[in-house]
Amino acid sequence: MSHKLQIGEMQSSYLTDKDIWSCFNYIFSPKSKNSTTYKFVLIKSIIENLYNVNASLELSYDQLFSSFAKIYWNLVIHHDLNQINMIGKKSEVQHILLEAQAKQQIPNTLVFDKLSSELQLHIISKVKKRCKLNVMGAIYGDTNGTIYDFDNKKEFVKLNGSFYSFMQRFQRVLTYLTNYHLALFLEKFNEKGDTTKLLLKVENVSKRSSLDQFYSVLESFYNGKCFYCGKAIKKKDGVHVDHFIPWSFVQADQLWNLVLSCSSCNLSKSDKLADTDYLHALIDRNDHFLTISSFQLREDMQVYTANKLQQLYQYSIDNGYTDIWIPNKRIN
Repeated sequence: MSHKLQIGEMQSSYLTDKDIWSCFNYIFSPKSKNSTTYKFVLIKSIIENLYNVNASLELSYDQLFSSFAKIYWNLVIHHDLNQINMIGKKSEVQHILLEAQAKQQIPNTLVFDKLSSELQLHIISKVKKRCKLNVMGAIYGDTNGTIYDFDNKKEFVKLNGSFYSFMQRFQRVLTYLTNYHLALFLEKFNEKGDTTKLLLKVENVSKRSSLDQFYSVLESFYNGKCFYCGKAIKKKDGVHVDHFIPWSFVQADQLWNLVLSCSSCNLSKSDKLADTDYLHALIDRNDHFLTISSFQLREDMQVYTANKLQQLYQYSIDNGYTDIWIPNKRIN
């Protein structure tokens, strides 16, 4: 029973795209045992963390299950959706979250990122402990041991290089497929189920509510000027923290992908890629950040490389982000 495995070693290092599509088709098919939404949420969590892996394609369980706990909280608490294939029953992770909510008297309106840091860490720890038992081996088994190495004692997962490349090249399609099949599952086992409405909820469970913490880091570096047009931004409410590679693709908040923008550029750029001149400017800025000791200690900067950002830019284009944007006017 693969879902009970404590350690899994990759059975194959190289796979073709056809092989990998077969794996995902199996996971999404009735042949895969999906008694809960765990597999779908784990795939979403891996996609959200594709750019947090180190040079060896390793990802810690703390990072992986931080995303898992956030997605699950927003589905279970914020949207009140059952996650198991029996109406009236609850999955084990649901019980963990509902107990935390009841104990802390937290309203349903509160998304995960609005919880205190201490409570978030407590929930992530409990979710991680439970999921080590039932989740990591399940997808490993569905892919015949090819998607990753994992070790529940050392608490890390190492992605197969073929899967890693595939998931980046087909990230947009995989995200949609995962969200769609998760919504279909939820529709069956929730009395208020409606695929279209559920899909909208599922698509937004990862979104963070505030980027204020990044503003304080970036504000001094930009001297009150927009990264794109160079215009001076005199009021704080006119400043936007912008995802250089659109959030709809990256779905994560990492310092190396964030810049300060004026409201005009932010609204005009929207979900587009900025011209390559700005990519090079961002690489130069990140190189400068890496000379600052306090930035070197940040987890998001520790996994950053200029090559990773350049690849991400190209993968965005491969995934359909082909409208290249430049500001209306650049102030030198």
